[in-house]
Order: sequence, then structure tokens, then C-alpha cells
Amino acid sequence: MNENSHSFHEKELRDGQVESVSAGSSPPCDKDSSALLAFRGISISELKNHSVLQALTAEANAWEPRVVSTEVLQAQEEWEAVESIHPETGSRASMDQPGQLISFSEALQHFQTVDLSSFKKRIQPTIRRTGLAALRHYLFGPPKLHQGLREERDLVLTIAQCGLDSQDPMHGRVLQTIYKKLTGSKFDCALHGDHWEDLGFQGTNPATDLRGAGFLALLHLLYLVMDSKTLLMAREILRLSRHHIQQFPFCLMSVNITRIAIQALREECLSRECNRQQKVIPVVNSFYAATFLRLAHVWRTQHKTISDSGFVLKDLEMSAKKSPRRLLKTLETYLAGVSKGQGSLLGTQKCSGPQAPHSKDLTFTGVCDLPSHLSEGTWLI
Repeated sequence: MNENSHSFHEKELRDGQVESVSAGSSPPCDKDSSALLAFRGISISELKNHSVLQALTAEANAWEPRVVSTEVLQAQEEWEAVESIHPETGSRASMDQPGQLISFSEALQHFQTVDLSSFKKRIQPTIRRTGLAALRHYLFGPPKLHQGLREERDLVLTIAQCGLDSQDPMHGRVLQTIYKKLTGSKFDCALHGDHWEDLGFQGTNPATDLRGAGFLALLHLLYLVMDSKTLLMAREILRLSRHHIQQFPFCLMSVNITRIAIQALREECLSRECNRQQKVIPVVNSFYAATFLRLAHVWRTQHKTISDSGFVLKDLEMSAKKSPRRLLKTLETYLAGVSKGQGSLLGTQKCSGPQAPHSKDLTFTGVCDLPSHLSEGTWLI
């Protein structure tokens, strides 16, 4: 389109009259179709600087189309896309979008593919027994874990040796997912800050509370929040942990439940169930969830407080290791009930009373803080 023709079209558009030039004469077009004819042949990337579009914009208040056609809608979508397409890659802008959630299986796959040999050297797959304890375990103890499952068991114990690395993007995504799922937030949060204390870590850095459980403690929380049924349980336990009298640090309690699961695995208390299911990780995950559910039930119904934490955990550990199958059955019953939309998972009555913010003055006693004579074997992994 040359300069004279360009000026002619601009003038005619402003007068509201555009004539079609062809071999014969044709009736004048209305304002909507004339606008479409004017910029139909122009590429979308050039529209911003085109005088025809500028003229239409200047007269916007006087131009009210009677019917919005599909062509107009398509042109509008293409126009809006101009602002959000990067010239280099053609991908839409996503700078302000929150980080993507990570599933348990994706996080686990990360550990299955990276080199963990330096951490694996530290594990002790089973506890050492001597004297009468060794004889009693040999005669009356649980069966040995099948040979084909021992590599999977060792992976669980190796992950428990790995710490939290804030520089690892996968580690950050796990933390973000846990925070978003528990709080319902749609936005990312800082990896360090007071908001972690609100969820029941003792400090502003979750890495400092993973003693004895390592990254496995975070994987267990991730497992808990990424299933819709166990997420309901997690949020209800979180609500109980904020009770004005019975409050306790939720995430720190979860770390202690993971420690119990690790010890049960090392003492071969889960071997029978692992052999039956021919799996280790799903059994350990379910045992962790079932133990946490049992703790919440005991805590609420027996009106426990933070001063009872250490002995509640020790009693819970002993009963869980003694009857893991019964504990897992309890979890199965709960999951079936949630699927049917039945009641509260902590009992017939939901936790009532005002919710208290997490207190920094809480004195929490975990399983690692109890006197050594109360524990069988060693707590080292």
C-alpha cells in the first residue's frame, strides 16, 4: 500500500465511508466490516504502529459495533497475545505465576536417579542385637525382609541421611508444595521465615528440625498432603495442633513420626507387611500416616498437652511396632470413611475451641530426647 493510497483509506475511514474498488461498483460497507477489510491483510505484529488502527482507537467512543463476530473475537485474542509472547522463544510470560507443585512420585524419582553413594555408606539397615536380645529376635521376631526388597529399604534409609539443600530446586519445590497444601495458599513463600514456625517447625529454617529423619521427613509430609484423603487428615491434625490448650508443633511432631517409621523399618517390624505387599516405600508411607493418625486420636481424646509429648511418642512407638498391621487397618478404615464423606477422622467430634498461634515457648520432647534406657537399640540410622 503506497503513501497516497494509505492517506485515502485513512480519510475515508474517518468519514465512516469505505468503498470497495473492483472491476465493478459495489455497495458501501458498514463500519464493522470496513474496519475488518482495512486490517485483515496486515500481520498482527504490525498492527500497533498502523495508522488505520490508531485512527480507530482515536474514534473508539464513537464506534460501537452492533454484533461481535468470531473474526473480531479472534483478532482480539491475537492482539492480546502480542503483549504476552516473548520474541526469543515465543512462550507466554510466566514470571508472576507461582511455582509448580511437585508430586511424591516425582520427588522420589529424583532420589532414585541421583548419586547417593556417599549417604548410603552411613546407613545401618538393621539394628545390632547381642546376647539374649539377638536370640529372642531369632526365635520369636518378625521374618527377614525378602532379598529383592532390601535395595528399596536401603533407599528409604539413605534418603533419611540426606539433608535439606535450599539451593536444590527440587528441595525448594517440596517445601513450597507442603506449605501451599497445608495453608491453601496459591503463592510461593520464602524458604526461610516465621511462616515455617506457624506450621510447627521450631525455627525459621526447616532444615534445622530434620535430625534423625533427614529429607525423608519432608517426603512423608509431601506424601500426606498430595493425596486428597490424607490431606484432609493433615489439615485436621494441623488444626488440633493449634488448639489453645492442646497445641503442639505440627511439623516437628511429623518429623518424630518419621523417626518412629525409620526405627520400625530397621527393627524389621514392617518386614512381614513389606513381604506381603512386595513393596517397602508404600508400606513405610502408610505406617507413617497411620501412626500420625493414631497420635492425633490419642492426643485429642486423652486431652494431652505439650508436656506429655515425649512419653506419648514413646508409648505410640511401642504399640505401633508391636502391631503394625492393626495400625494399618485403622488407616484403611479411615480412608474408606473419607471416601464416603463420613465424619471427622479424629473422632465423632471435631476439635473445638479457639485456635492459638504457634508459640516459640513450647517445650517439645521428641523420641530422640528421651533417656536412652527407654529405647531398644540405637537411634542412629
